[in-house]
Amino acid sequence: MIPRYSRPEMTAIWEPDTRFRIWFEIEAHAATACAELGIIPKEAAAVIWEKGKAAKFDAARIDEIERVTKHDVIAFLTHLSEHVGPEARFVHQGMTSSDVLDTCLNVQLVRAAGLLLADIDRVLAALKTRAIEHKMTPTIGRSHGIHAEPTTFGVKLAQAYAEFARGRERLVLAREEVATCAISGAVGSFANIDPRVEEYVAQQMGLAPEPVSTQVIPRDRHAMYFVTLAVIASSMERVAIELRHLQRTEVLEAEEFFSPGQKGSSAMPHKRNPVLTENITGLARMVRAYAMPAMENVALWHERDISHSSVERMIGPDATVTLDFALNRLAGVIEKLVVYPQNMKRNLDKLGGLHNSQRVLLALTQAGASREDSYALVQRNAMKTWERGADFLTELKADAEVAKYLKPAELEAMFDLGYHLKHVDTIFERVFGKA
Repeated sequence: MIPRYSRPEMTAIWEPDTRFRIWFEIEAHAATACAELGIIPKEAAAVIWEKGKAAKFDAARIDEIERVTKHDVIAFLTHLSEHVGPEARFVHQGMTSSDVLDTCLNVQLVRAAGLLLADIDRVLAALKTRAIEHKMTPTIGRSHGIHAEPTTFGVKLAQAYAEFARGRERLVLAREEVATCAISGAVGSFANIDPRVEEYVAQQMGLAPEPVSTQVIPRDRHAMYFVTLAVIASSMERVAIELRHLQRTEVLEAEEFFSPGQKGSSAMPHKRNPVLTENITGLARMVRAYAMPAMENVALWHERDISHSSVERMIGPDATVTLDFALNRLAGVIEKLVVYPQNMKRNLDKLGGLHNSQRVLLALTQAGASREDSYALVQRNAMKTWERGADFLTELKADAEVAKYLKPAELEAMFDLGYHLKHVDTIFERVFGKA
C-alpha cells in the first residue's frame, strides 16, 4: 500500500491491529462453540472473551515472538496467552492456522467489497447526473478514432453507467462467493473439531460455512474476486481514456476541472494536462496485474501448500486499496468534469456533413441503385469533402448520377441532426428506467 494512493477507511481493514482483532474473534467464537458442545469449560470461554476483548495486541511483541517461532499464528496465540493466562490452553482446539488465516482474509475481503460497492455507487451517481444533464448534447461518435455518426455526450455517459452497473452486480456476487469460513482442522476433515463449531463461527463472522475445504478455502473463490476487481478497473480505464482523448487540444470537448493555483507543467505555464485520468489509467493497470497471481493461486499441492500466502499478503491490500482510491478519483473527475458543447458542435460540423453518408447510401439503395453503385456514388463525393474540404451536400446535389435517384430536397432532408438522435430517449429508458 502506497500512502499517496490510499484512503484511510480501506487501509484500516488491512492494518495489523484489525487483522489481530479478527483473529481473536475467530478464536474466541470457536471457544464459545466448543464450550457449548462441552469440549472446553464454559468458564474458560468466558475468560478468553473477557481478557481478549480488553487486550491491546502489540504488533511489535508478536513480531518478536515470530522471529523465534517462524510462525505468525503461533506467535499471535503465544501473545494472546500472555493476556488470557492459563485458560489460553483451551484456545485453538482442533484448529489449524489456515482456519484462522483464511477466515480472516475472507472477512477482510468482504469488508473491502463493501467499501468498493459504495465507491461504485458514487461513480454511478455522478455518471447518471451528468448523463441526464447532457442527454441531448450532440457530439460526433468515433470509430477507430475517426468521425463516424452523431451521438450525444449523455449517451456516452449512459454507456459508462450501464457498464459500472454490471460491474457492481459482479462485485456483489464476488463478495458473496468469497464470504465463506473454514474451521475444519488440519486437512479439512473435522477430525479434531466438530463441524458445528465452524457453523457457529461462520454465523458470528457474517460468513457461510465452506462446503468442503482442504486445509484451505478453495482459491477459485478468491480468483473470481480479484478478476472482478480487474474488470472494474478496466471499465474505469475505458472512461479515463475516453476523457483523456476528449481533452486533447485538437478536440477539447471536455476536460478535467483545473483548480485555482493548480499547475500543469514545471516548464510550460499554459499546460492543463489530464493528470487525474492518466493516473487512473496507471492504477487500473496495477489492479489488473493482481488478477493473474490470484488465478495462479488456485492450483495448490494436495490439501495445501503456502505458495498462495505471500501473494495474498500483497494483492489483498494492494488491489482493494488501489481500486478504492481510483474509483473515488474517477467519481471526482466526473462530478467536476468541464464540458464544452460548442466544441462538440464545432467538431461535429468539421467534415462538412460526412456523418450523413450512411443515410444517403441507404436512400440510394431504396431508390433503386445497387448497393455497390450506391456506395461508390457516396464515397466519391465524400472523398471530395475529405480531401479538399468541399461541402458534402453541395457535391451530392451536383452529381448527375446521384440526381437520377434523389432530388435536391430529398438530399437536404437527409442532413437533419435530429434523425441520429431520435432514439436517445429509448436508450436512456433502457439504462435508467422510465423517468
